[in-house]
Amino acid sequence: MAGGLNSTSAALLGLLHDGPLTGGQLVAHAGQRLGPLWTLTRSQVYRELPVLAAHGYLRAGKPGPRASSAYTISAAGKRAFATWLASPLEADHPRNPLLLRLGFGSYHSKTDLHRLVDQARGQHEASLAIHKETVNKLKKVDPDPYALASAEFGVAYEKALLRWLETIPT
Repeated sequence: MAGGLNSTSAALLGLLHDGPLTGGQLVAHAGQRLGPLWTLTRSQVYRELPVLAAHGYLRAGKPGPRASSAYTISAAGKRAFATWLASPLEADHPRNPLLLRLGFGSYHSKTDLHRLVDQARGQHEASLAIHKETVNKLKKVDPDPYALASAEFGVAYEKALLRWLETIPT
């Protein structure tokens, strides 16, 4: 992969450090380990797996039920992942639809703006509950303090966003 791994490929290689997984298992494992802060869709996973295999970063196992194959990270994949971990952090570019819509808040009617903020509040309260659940699960089953720290960021982010929503003039 000229130019290094993209974030999705890196996430897959990181998850495969825990052992062989099928594409569907990778999606589920990402949800458990990374929570809603870094989601991987089935289409992203299945698009990246053959690319990673073609570069020698992972190996596909023998097809199992419904032609699914468990993938195993190779030594080259571990080196590529280590290189990605050590590379400079790319710029963070949040693409938040709420921020985009609020950026044009003066074009909303008061009713629509109030509805938008109420919808966002409901979504982020639900997300906060999911993050809290993820933190509780990790505290029980995953001794990795960095996975826990990532999940705790989700709790802090959602709490901060909910406080910020209270400041939006509706």
